Amino acid sequence: MANASGFFTPSVGFSAKVEGAHKHASTSHSPIPRLVSKGCKLVGCGSAVPALQISNDDLSKIVDTSDEWISVRTGIRARRVLSGRENLASLAVEAARKALEMAKVDPDDVDLILMCTSTPDDLFGSAPQIQNQLGCKTNPLSYDITAACSGFLMGLVSAACHIRGGGFNNVLVIGADAVSRFVDWTDRGTCILFGDGAGAVMVQACNSEEDGLFAFDLHSDGIGGRHLGAAIKENESNNALDSNDSVFGFPPKQSSYSCIQMNGKEVFRFAIRCVPQSIESALEKAGLPVSSIDWLLLHQANQRIIDAVATRLELPSERVISNLANYGNTSAASIPLALDQAVRSGKVKPGQTIATAGFGAGLTWGSAIIRWG
Repeated sequence: MANASGFFTPSVGFSAKVEGAHKHASTSHSPIPRLVSKGCKLVGCGSAVPALQISNDDLSKIVDTSDEWISVRTGIRARRVLSGRENLASLAVEAARKALEMAKVDPDDVDLILMCTSTPDDLFGSAPQIQNQLGCKTNPLSYDITAACSGFLMGLVSAACHIRGGGFNNVLVIGADAVSRFVDWTDRGTCILFGDGAGAVMVQACNSEEDGLFAFDLHSDGIGGRHLGAAIKENESNNALDSNDSVFGFPPKQSSYSCIQMNGKEVFRFAIRCVPQSIESALEKAGLPVSSIDWLLLHQANQRIIDAVATRLELPSERVISNLANYGNTSAASIPLALDQAVRSGKVKPGQTIATAGFGAGLTWGSAIIRWG
């Protein structure tokens, strides 16, 4: 069953009690899906970045580059990188707390946490740990979404679907990545681009008349995945079991992920072609003209991409949100990080319409037309 915004609501739902749950855990009932026309709106945001700032001049000391070379080609002048005792979860929790505070929502009233990241502190995901650190005593469902630089957009749309079709009321969407962990700091083609950070938004159920997510458009193309990725690789092993007496190919060698590999030219072509098309498609679904857009907020990957998309949509630079110069490409964190700074600075005001789009590894890309507040 579909509603006017293109969202599908389920005709059936179920709830289940998990036997053997920790006897000290305080649990709440999962929301019961209801066939009710509901909307959702963005009511709070927050962000956090590591303390350590690495400038282009700092990078020029370890690779053959310069501030001018980097800034002209990317628009980036500095980025933040995890160091010391910092970890991704701590950034995510800080951003989430700020979003909850702005939204005036208690942690115990959160009924879903979506952690959008491709670089979790734990292979099996970070969302439940974030739930714990936030002090959510009702044990709300928490899980990770992996879609690289498109992750936050996927999380935002997922939040809306959970609210409209699943009966959820307060969904915390976090975009956080520590891409510095997978950067080859000797490769000037990639190490100049990335930084670490976290951003979060609180998406809240509301009456359909107040709906703040007008339409969306999401895609993926596995063929293009060869242009951007960090594939798994086998480590060279000195395992004592590696002998002529062992079964061929067993036990398997330990594996790890390679550093990010990127074909910059192909990714650039992909972005300037697909992102404007996606935004135009979302606007068409929403029944809105480009002139209705107050702000363009893209994944902060490269200033030349941001400028090219704005030109294609005929949007002036003064209506484009960009913090790329100070933070670089923070993957799934880039959109909520830039949004939070724009909201807190007073640039983005309640009731304004934002066209936002993410794009990256997979390849994945998508856009959404949203209203702030």
